[in-house]
Amino acid sequence: MSPNGRPPIPLERKQKLGTLRADRLPAAGLTEIERLPEEQETPEPPPQLKAKGRELWCSVFDNGKWLWQGVDRHLVEHTAELMDERQELRALTDQQPDNTRLRAALRQLDKQLVSNLSLLGFTPSDRSRLGLVEVKAKSKLEELMERRAAREIDHLG
Repeated sequence: MSPNGRPPIPLERKQKLGTLRADRLPAAGLTEIERLPEEQETPEPPPQLKAKGRELWCSVFDNGKWLWQGVDRHLVEHTAELMDERQELRALTDQQPDNTRLRAALRQLDKQLVSNLSLLGFTPSDRSRLGLVEVKAKSKLEELMERRAAREIDHLG
């Protein structure tokens, strides 16, 4: 991600939106790869993970059905290790509340955690960018139609 401005839109997303230009494609073009069938259950967490890391591991694989376990497990493992490190650093910060270096390290670790979770698609904007969430507000007409349907049900019931 570039430090300034918005991150680039993935080519797959542009293709889905219909804004992909042929002159901007890589020389080989876009090639689709066949996705392997995913395991239905959560993979076993690595043995070095502690309680918070294991909790994050299970949560990510339980809630991130879009993840490719064979490939994404390395980033999930790294993120879970960061979560364990965060818990230890948090305990040190609580013991030494005046230590500004510990606080700065904790804030830096938090940034890395959010960045990793973002890469995995666990922020609203990243889910949207991945095409996993389409947010649509109800129009006024839809709200009025729902109210009318509810009144009709009340009068019949």
